[in-house]
Amino acid sequence: MSPIKLVIIAGLLYLGYRLFISDWKKKKNKRKEDAEPKSVQDDQVEDVLVEDPVCHKLVPKQQAIRLKQRGTEGYNYFCSEECCNKFVSQTGEQE
Repeated sequence: MSPIKLVIIAGLLYLGYRLFISDWKKKKNKRKEDAEPKSVQDDQVEDVLVEDPVCHKLVPKQQAIRLKQRGTEGYNYFCSEECCNKFVSQTGEQE
């Protein structure tokens, strides 16, 4: 056999080896992940739904319009500026 054929065969064997090993590692990691119990933190919700006091729609807290409640540390959350303005006109609360 010529040296070029040996180099090509050696390269193909090396590539085959690398593909086999990488596939084997992926399967091993997959089995390991499946065996491990999920922690509570993996299932935690990133955002909370809050209810608009005017129209009673549920809105993600981070997307809602906030209005500080008078006399407390809390906030009222609204789905739109219209609902916020309607709430302010009905209750007389201001920021």
